[in-house]
Amino acid sequence: MAASRSHLDRLMLDQAARLALRGFGDVEPNPMVGCVIARGEEVVACGHHRMFGSLHAEVEAIEDARRRGVDIHGATVYVTLEPCAHTGKQPPCVHALIEAGVGEVVYARRDPNNVAKGGEEVLRDSGILTRVSSESLLATGVSDSFVKRITTGLPWVIAKWAQTIDGRVATRTGESKWISGAWARRRVHLMRGRVDAILTGIGTVVTDDPLLTARIAHAPRRVAKRVVADSDFSMPLDCQLATTAREYPTLLAVERSMACTTYTAKKRAAADQLGITIVPIADQGPGNGLDLSELLRTLMRDHGVSTVMVEAGPGLLGSLFEENLVDEAIVYIAPMLLGDEQARSAAVGRVAEKLSNARRFRLWRVKNLRGDVELTYRKQELGPFE
Repeated sequence: MAASRSHLDRLMLDQAARLALRGFGDVEPNPMVGCVIARGEEVVACGHHRMFGSLHAEVEAIEDARRRGVDIHGATVYVTLEPCAHTGKQPPCVHALIEAGVGEVVYARRDPNNVAKGGEEVLRDSGILTRVSSESLLATGVSDSFVKRITTGLPWVIAKWAQTIDGRVATRTGESKWISGAWARRRVHLMRGRVDAILTGIGTVVTDDPLLTARIAHAPRRVAKRVVADSDFSMPLDCQLATTAREYPTLLAVERSMACTTYTAKKRAAADQLGITIVPIADQGPGNGLDLSELLRTLMRDHGVSTVMVEAGPGLLGSLFEENLVDEAIVYIAPMLLGDEQARSAAVGRVAEKLSNARRFRLWRVKNLRGDVELTYRKQELGPFE
């Protein structure tokens, strides 16, 4: 019995999305895109955008078919994002699809980029059937980070933490090494090597003296900028982040007046000698810390940051959640329970008297890590995810 159109859409677009995710850390600020070419339920070629400036997913899939000696004339192309219709670092994908003589193009999401969009119209004008399918929630969601950057001017923000079954990230005395196991920690280091920036707070710097680098066997895909939110310019210049700033880019976000007052002139000069970049940011009033939205916008606009991973204490995390700035939460659940009401939570500082005050997320992915569980959540308003 032939599969239904909706079943085929989901099956093929799910596979295209899994291919797209392979480009995380290599393609930004371009979107992650995956492509599958099929005849019915048979996949005959596939591709994904591998590297910023390299072949787009559709063209790579067409090249894959040519290498295999497969004729794709009249075949159906499934792609996670509307094929582009402009010339950038690569020629328009729509021209390659038209030249290949494909019969239909099914894509999961319209391109929000005013420069690149319009591929559907070009394909239809050439006689190729074209339609949008929302059957694959994974394929729709894989473009979320790109859509956010294009439409808001803000980077994609991933909050990461490890916790016990009862939701504690440290004991009442602050002990947290190690709640998660070796496999979970390895996943974190891999992620550090794929994002543009790692954001932490001054409290974490003082308490843990972290290095925040990707310590993995192979070279990381990206060398993330380490960013410290430190409104009062109190970071000790003998901490690891400061003493390694020449080797790993380090940005210190301080309240705007602290970046120019004579009171901090000597410390600014010493920070500059270490290679630390001072980033002036407005504050939100006495005791309320930095304007985190401005900080994120500045990181994207002035420092080329597309993705931010937050490794911070409950104060900074709570502020980011309060301002609705977290797009994705990756939570590692360890098989242990503290049962101590004074043990530390992942985020604090919010006032939530009713359940309606909660920030709501949807579960997107689940992965078993030899004892720990990695749960990935996406902001609920981004769309319906499983």
